[in-house]
Amino acid sequence: MKSVPEPANFMQVNPDRINLLDYDRKGLAAFFAGLGEKPFRATQLLKWIYQEGVEDFGLMTNLSKSLRAYLNEHCYIAIPGIVVEQIAGDGTRKWALQTSCGNRVETVFIPEEGRGTLCVSSQIGCALACTFCSTARQGFNRNLTTAEIIGQVIAAQQRLGPEKKITNVVMMGMGEPLLNFDNVVAAMNLMMDDFTFGLSKRRVTISTSGVVPAMYRLTQACDVSLAVSLHAVNDELRDQLVPINKKYPLKELMEACRDNAKLAPRRTITFEYVMLDGINDSMEDARGLIKLLKTVPSKLNLIPFNPFPGNAYRCSSSETINRFKTVLNDAGIVTTVRKTRGEDIDAACGQLVGQVEDKSRRHLKLKTVGSERAA
Repeated sequence: MKSVPEPANFMQVNPDRINLLDYDRKGLAAFFAGLGEKPFRATQLLKWIYQEGVEDFGLMTNLSKSLRAYLNEHCYIAIPGIVVEQIAGDGTRKWALQTSCGNRVETVFIPEEGRGTLCVSSQIGCALACTFCSTARQGFNRNLTTAEIIGQVIAAQQRLGPEKKITNVVMMGMGEPLLNFDNVVAAMNLMMDDFTFGLSKRRVTISTSGVVPAMYRLTQACDVSLAVSLHAVNDELRDQLVPINKKYPLKELMEACRDNAKLAPRRTITFEYVMLDGINDSMEDARGLIKLLKTVPSKLNLIPFNPFPGNAYRCSSSETINRFKTVLNDAGIVTTVRKTRGEDIDAACGQLVGQVEDKSRRHLKLKTVGSERAA
């Protein structure tokens, strides 16, 4: 673990000024229109910030002097500061970033040949209480702002330098992205904007545990890739593993997935399925998955469970996972096993914890069901 000196642009909230990272291009255009400026000012500002790396309004020379003076007085640009950096043996990097309220969130960069994937957080903590996830045990503090979300991408790219590029972003860090809908959508719009990072919509993925109404909203608001945390094939078990299922059961979830698939018929929805020994890894579960996914263009990502202190679950054996995978592939469902990355620095799936002042007292309500079902 390595502490990093506080950067010069360490995020501080100034109630009298506006952090322009909170706006996507549409929002910036409306902001400038309110000042009597032309909409193209939004494009100019995006290029300065995201492509030139300029955060000093005084250096933005194609803006008028009067506009620069106004921005200096009323606006600012600030990103969350990286305060701790950890590098795993496999090259995975995890950063703890300080937010303005004193809490920290975690962001993970996963290098692979030909690509670099950044796992971004959307909330400080998480209120959904999935029983196999370490983040859920931290409780919940608040939603991240758009600036704090896109700021993770900016901070990571600055830290990596020009020799390592972020080619993919997955909204799979701390929190449930669809419970922070507006800020997450604005941040994803920025990620895909040609004048910022220019990521393809196929390279930006939002993951949800099944917030069904927001899934329908997403279909209309933002065309990105969708991943759904499934983890069970019946409501009884999913109610325990993913408690939001009690509000939005599997039938409603799958209907929302089918609706999303109409947006881009040639694109598949990724379903994530954590492999828990003796819980959801039987051949009956595999057959249930085949039945559940047959009406949705999908691919399945099997995730070996990553342990964390205080949890009674165990990861399914490699033999069980491979047998499970074979049954699904043979049925025509494209199935892969996610390679565990960054486990030695607790950067693997479900292990992000950050530093959360829990306002929900959610951690006091969590119950581990693994030992009960295995008995």
